[in-house]
Amino acid sequence: MIVVDTNVPSMVPANRSLQSRAGGALAPPPRWAGLTLDRPRLMAVLNVTPDSFSDGGHFLDPDAAIAAGLAMAAAGADIIDVGGESTRPQSGPTQQAEEQRRVLPVIHGLAAAGLRVSVDTRHAATMAAALDAGAAIVNDVYALAHDPDAAPLVAARGCPVVLMHMRGTPADMYAQARYDDVAADVTRELGQRIEAAQSAGVAREQIIIDPGIGFAKTAEQSIELLRRLPELGALGRPILVGVSRKSFLGAVTGEQDPRHRLPGSLAAGLFALSQGAAILRVHNVPETIQAIRVWRALTT
Repeated sequence: MIVVDTNVPSMVPANRSLQSRAGGALAPPPRWAGLTLDRPRLMAVLNVTPDSFSDGGHFLDPDAAIAAGLAMAAAGADIIDVGGESTRPQSGPTQQAEEQRRVLPVIHGLAAAGLRVSVDTRHAATMAAALDAGAAIVNDVYALAHDPDAAPLVAARGCPVVLMHMRGTPADMYAQARYDDVAADVTRELGQRIEAAQSAGVAREQIIIDPGIGFAKTAEQSIELLRRLPELGALGRPILVGVSRKSFLGAVTGEQDPRHRLPGSLAAGLFALSQGAAILRVHNVPETIQAIRVWRALTT
């Protein structure tokens, strides 16, 4: 179990890095994917995979997955993030045809119900098919670096995109967790991915960034990165953070079952909001909504 110093930096208002004053008045809140980011937003995880690290196999049936997505939206999720390829440590690749077989019926059903849907994929062909099925957002853990057709596709479609920081692949990413300064290195490398996306024609206002907690990062590095999350504000884009059920929580608490890490997920998520995150990617929507409401009542 990791022992951490509980003397964390003082809390700052959520999204402080996204706000500025002009002429003595707050500038209009930023928007992304049709959402104003003047309050915390939730992206709900919906994995239609047999092997994801905490919910693999739960939603393989499309009807069950659609019902789960509708319930997440009813509970307060702003985005339903549908993924058909596991990115858990040591996971192998999924054939694109199989990935699309898993995600497309679910995306179509949720979009037809009026929900805002994102597709969690690294493959341009799956991105295109998902957007055709009604997805509005691309969420790529490779930050459009895996598939050379991904950035041009996102640019051509003009859709919002999440660029996440990762090195290597899920099979070897922990071997790549070597940083001179994790916060500075992640900020620099995400900046490079923003520049690459823009060079391919992706509009800057369509981009948000994700530091990739737990991806090619040890537990200690993930904690350090969360503590220094405001440094990513230098990139000038909203920040999405996914800490839900992650392994670093198990390292801190000793809880080995990801399904039993809800208290740690809530604590880490609220801390991320206090450090400037605009969107949380979560598994437990109702519980997170309740925690955010209490946190906001106490801090605003």
